[in-house]
Amino acid sequence: MVCKICSSETELSFTHKVLKKYDVKYFRCLDCNYLFTENPYWLEEAYKSSINLSDTGILRRNIYYSKAAAILIFFYFDYRKKFLDYAGGYGIFTRLMRDIGFDFYWHDDYTQNLLARGFEMKDNNYELITAFEVFEHFENPIIEVKKILNYSDNILFSTQTISENIPSLDWWYYGFEHGQHISFYSKKTFERMANILGLKYSSLGELHLLSKEKRIKLNSKLLKLLALSDFYLITKLKLKGKHFTDHLLIRDQNK
Repeated sequence: MVCKICSSETELSFTHKVLKKYDVKYFRCLDCNYLFTENPYWLEEAYKSSINLSDTGILRRNIYYSKAAAILIFFYFDYRKKFLDYAGGYGIFTRLMRDIGFDFYWHDDYTQNLLARGFEMKDNNYELITAFEVFEHFENPIIEVKKILNYSDNILFSTQTISENIPSLDWWYYGFEHGQHISFYSKKTFERMANILGLKYSSLGELHLLSKEKRIKLNSKLLKLLALSDFYLITKLKLKGKHFTDHLLIRDQNK
């Protein structure tokens, strides 16, 4: 088994039951420290519901990421342009970002858009793509990242990272109970991925940026403090929430 990121040699790290019945092998790259499962033959069963039942943090996560993303977009990107939430689930994040004032759109091949209807992906040119809690679902990360780069030169995403030491088997992020998490990365993995794809990598704690041009040097603890303190409201100096103008737009389209 070779690494799907850097094609280096791997070793078997452990075997564990997934979905309470499949004995699944997990391999670790000896070079970039990428941890991944064997061929995920159980995914069709795992995705009977695209949002797994144990994802009780979905609202809390989207609220926090909307604040952190608002700060990053406002200070490091052209906040007047269009943005896309990739694999956007029910549309929670897209709706939150539009309510703040950013021109965000939604895309997801596997989940019904419930909260951002009318603002589905319209073109293939965006200032920034957000992809929260998506990378751990990728079977072939390099291929998937290349797909996303067709829409933007900048990808802001979230995933929990591992260190040189593989987390113990009680680490919640493995998601053995739902079977959807099949890829786990270290910062070294993302640095190697960036080098392979000609990108720059920025680590922002649980948030990460892959970009063709930008590298953000911002203390992750400071970013979290600013987001939790509602510093994102500074965007109101330049932006106006779109909730009512969106209402009028959708209403007029359906007259």
